Amino acid sequence: MPRKDPCQKQACDIQVCLQANNYKEEKCESAFKAMMNCCTRFRPGASVCCSGFLKERSSSSKET
Repeated sequence: MPRKDPCQKQACDIQVCLQANNYKEEKCESAFKAMMNCCTRFRPGASVCCSGFLKERSSSSKET
């Protein structure tokens, strides 16, 4: 039986939040922070949900 992705819940929470808030990312900052915390807790590659997430969030924070 495949192991559950350790950050899947946080990834789903982001999707639920974005859908509920008309895809306004600023309304979902707490969900993004929870995902970031989860992704940094596990070794690289442990979570498929995190692949690209850390890079994406760090590059978008540099742009602002």
